Amino acid sequence: MKPAGGIYDFILREWLLLVAAAGFTLTSVYAGHLPAVSGAEIEILVLLLALFMVVKGWEGSSFLDYLAATLERGGQAALRLVIATFLLSMFVTNDAALVVMVPLALALDIRRQDLLVILLALAANAGSALTPVGNPQNLFIYWYYGIAPGRFMAAIAPFTVVFLVLLSLATLLVPAVRPAAVRRDRIKVDRTAYAYGILLVVVLLAVLRVLPAWSALMVVPYGLLFDRRSLRIDFALLLTLALFFGLADNLKSLFMSEMGRQEHVFLFSALASQVMSNVPAALIFSRFTDQWQALLWGVSVGGFGSLFGSVANLIAYKLYVSHVGMKKSVPFAARFLAAGYAAFFIGAGLYFIVRP
Repeated sequence: MKPAGGIYDFILREWLLLVAAAGFTLTSVYAGHLPAVSGAEIEILVLLLALFMVVKGWEGSSFLDYLAATLERGGQAALRLVIATFLLSMFVTNDAALVVMVPLALALDIRRQDLLVILLALAANAGSALTPVGNPQNLFIYWYYGIAPGRFMAAIAPFTVVFLVLLSLATLLVPAVRPAAVRRDRIKVDRTAYAYGILLVVVLLAVLRVLPAWSALMVVPYGLLFDRRSLRIDFALLLTLALFFGLADNLKSLFMSEMGRQEHVFLFSALASQVMSNVPAALIFSRFTDQWQALLWGVSVGGFGSLFGSVANLIAYKLYVSHVGMKKSVPFAARFLAAGYAAFFIGAGLYFIVRP
């Protein structure tokens, strides 16, 4: 029974990796050759590896916990947590922001923890959409199309700003919060946090093409020599992305078609994200279009909606259900989906209004 349970848990945890591996294998066999790997794709994986290690290092140093506890202090805790998650996700990815902020929200003495967790998930997806390092699909689009940072952020800024306003207003629906006993002076920040701050600057400079992409690998020897905890990153996600690179290349060689109309790119990528999540959707649809603005909007809006729209959604869901128990999972999932699809349709409507 134990091995079967282990296999079942692995399938639930790494279903996206298994889908990517199956798609890669089947399309490679059908095409009769392995896909080509570009230097740009390798550089993207290098940058993601470095970024994941920096974030993991900061988590291990308790710096993110200290930051979260600092922002939680004082009045209007719900608003502060939502804005903190929104801003934090721009720099440490939406997944990492939720790993830090959701447990803090669940430590609050509040009647509507479910609503607060849902708002944090929406805030992480909306905030991370603004910057090239906010999530893996952003970094891919930014690097793959060679977009200038200012142009990238300007294209998606209306989406981010509108949802910042809407989510800030939505915190008024959360009852008054009485913070639990979370004290900053009880959180001891390790000195490695400063080193990871410097390494993050190096990674960001590499992302902005001020430094070569390979310079971001400076974080690897630091982790090996001084902080092995930073090596405990999600290697399965990196492998999943690499497989989807190959799958996307195979699909391009098989179909050799391009979507010429940007509204088609937006709709197809947003809808595909509901099933396969927005990261692989960005990787696949990039091979069929040069409409990067529509693709960026599509996968950003597609992060809302279903639990599969974004890995961040699954993280928020799992953290909440683990805290309250499976009995409350169905009502929470229903509320999560209702809020998610409300955000999805608002984002879709906003796209057709501003049409970058």
